[in-house]
Amino acid sequence: RKGMRRTGQRDTIVKAAFSKDEHFTAEELFDRARKLDADTSRATVYRTLSLLVEADLLREIDLGDNQTTYDPNFNDKPSHNHLVCIDCGRVVEFEDSHLEVLNDCVTRRLGFNPIRQSIKIEANCEQLRLKGRCPNLIATRLTGKRLRKKR
Repeated sequence: RKGMRRTGQRDTIVKAAFSKDEHFTAEELFDRARKLDADTSRATVYRTLSLLVEADLLREIDLGDNQTTYDPNFNDKPSHNHLVCIDCGRVVEFEDSHLEVLNDCVTRRLGFNPIRQSIKIEANCEQLRLKGRCPNLIATRLTGKRLRKKR
């Protein structure tokens, strides 16, 4: 297919994208790829991301921080759910069989066949509410970056 030509830079970008099981932005992927190959261009990263999403190898997700985040789209994880703390930005990825059953019931009742599920729950930091402070909050605000996902 057009645009799917294999190149050294694309190989580097794919390696960087799938080297860790964690979310990343285009800029974070660019930084990872540059560590592997200093010649990797930002434009090639953005074009390759589009191709990987189109090929269902990566999934775009919205974690509510005004930037597109990417996550490896593992076929063995059709349920993809995130809990996002609106105070400190911590992201927790979770699976819950109850949600899968509910998803199946609702979609079938409405005449659909469920393929995948993606839920984002925004919540307040329990630690901040109980203790009046959250160590993650200061780090997040200082760096301007969200915290890595936890499982």
